[in-house]
Formats: sequence, structure tokens, C-alpha cells
Amino acid sequence: MCCLFGLLDCGSDFSPKQKSKMLSILGTECEIRGTDATGIAYNSAGELHIYKRPVPAHKLRMRLPSDANIIMGHTRMTTQGSEKRNYNNHPFWGQAGVRFALAHNGVLRNDKALRKSEALPKTKIETDSYISVQLLEKQKALNFSSLKSMAEKVEGSFTFTLLDEHNNWYLVKGDNPICLCWFPQSMVYLYASTESILSSALCRIPLKLGKSEKIVVADGEILRINARGQIARSRFEMKESWWSYPIAYSYESLYCSTRVNQSYTDELKSVAAAFGYSPRFVDSALGSGFTLDEVAEMLYCNEM
Repeated sequence: MCCLFGLLDCGSDFSPKQKSKMLSILGTECEIRGTDATGIAYNSAGELHIYKRPVPAHKLRMRLPSDANIIMGHTRMTTQGSEKRNYNNHPFWGQAGVRFALAHNGVLRNDKALRKSEALPKTKIETDSYISVQLLEKQKALNFSSLKSMAEKVEGSFTFTLLDEHNNWYLVKGDNPICLCWFPQSMVYLYASTESILSSALCRIPLKLGKSEKIVVADGEILRINARGQIARSRFEMKESWWSYPIAYSYESLYCSTRVNQSYTDELKSVAAAFGYSPRFVDSALGSGFTLDEVAEMLYCNEM
């Protein structure tokens, strides 16, 4: 249950301090979906930069250079690969004709099979998400065609964001949520994994951004926004959602066991394992303040 967030200052009207403030507020609101690690990617002085640490967003130093106008962020709840090894955290580096950074919200369940079938090199990075970087690198291109191919090969739950060294920002929308808003008056896009997180952040941002327009992105759609704010779209074929696969537990049976919290917790961990999550996912969610019922909702209603 990670979170994607970021901003695209297409008018270059905001100061570095203002952009850093907006980004910090966005990231802090995203902590509800992950506090194990935080990372951002941006371009400055003609180079792509990634800054990430195994800390919650409110502890990450988000001081941006003046020419960083598109910033892509991620907060992480660890499911695979220790966040203490910083190379496991998002965003990830990639090279596919251009340098790029990639962040992922969701869980991919066929990463090991793909590494074998696609003859991809071994890597020290332990997260399932990194297979998407390797699939793009194999194609040696970052464009609608390569993103379509990647999205149609991975199986699981996903939404990806990418930023290349030319300040092109991509969104690959699978079955995980994303909320993207455009503020015409300010010439800025802001986004987060859920509408509630973005709304909470907007209430705290001490800037007049003007009225917003929600940019609708459908499941199976790829969106590209360039440095001038221009949008282009493409599509990929969605597989049947893996959340609909049958498992040995029913939603009703989980709720019937709420009288005994430990039993309910153990059962949720078994369900989480069936979805590809470690028991620590349940413990982390409970430790972050979610109730047992809310964790069950996340697992069954795809709110990761």
C-alpha cells in the first residue's frame, strides 16, 4: 500500500521554496499509505536526479533547485525487499534510450517468471516493481509502444509514474487509483494516489492555485505530459484483475471472526499471503492506525 504523488509546474511560476512546500505537504499526506521510505525524482541542470531515503516523508529534506519544475514522488510501505537497503526504494533508475525514473504503486506477481522468460539479468534489487524497469530497458526505448508492451506483460496490481531526462512525465494507469488535477490559473498539475489524500493536501497548501480540473485517466490508459503541460494519450490491453481470482477465504467469514482480534489478524495475514503480501503488511497497516476491518477492505477492494 504505497502512494504516488508529485507536481508539474508547467508555467515555472513558483519559487523553489513554494514547490518544496507543496511537495512536502503532499508527501506528508501520503504517509497514510506508507512510511517506510520516501523518494523523489526531478530534472535539474540538464540531468535527472533521484533522492530517496528509508524515512517517512515528513523527515525527507525536500529542497528543490530553481529549475526543478516536474517532481515525481513515492512513499513506501514495504512488502518485498528491506527499505534499509536504499536501492530497494522508489523511484528506480532506468536507461532506455533516455535516462528515466520509475515509481510503482501495487504488487506484481509474475516478476520472477518474467525475469526467466525474458532472459533479464539478475539484480540486487529485491522488489517486484523493478521488473518493469528491466522490461523497458530491454526495449531500449521509453515511449507509448514500450510502455504498452511492459504494462501488458506484468501481472498484478499497478499504476506506474515515470519521468525521463527531457521532463516528460508518464502515467501508466492499471487498476490502482490515481487522482490528477490541473490548475489552469497557476499552470500546475498536482497528483496523489487517492482523491482524499490530494484533497487533504490542498487544504494545507498556503497558496492560491485557483480552480482545479480533474484529469480523468481510465484503467488501461497511458498518459504523457511534457514540460509545457501538453497531454498525449495511448492505451494498453488490461488483463483480468488478479483481485478477482478465487481464494479460500470469504469476505463474510473474515467479518464473522472480528470478536477474536488475534484470530482475525492471523486470518487477514493468510489472505494477504494469497494476494502476494507478507504478514508484515498487515502489521504495518495496523501499526499505522488502520483497523482490522479497514485492512480487510484494502485487500478485497484494491485500495493498495
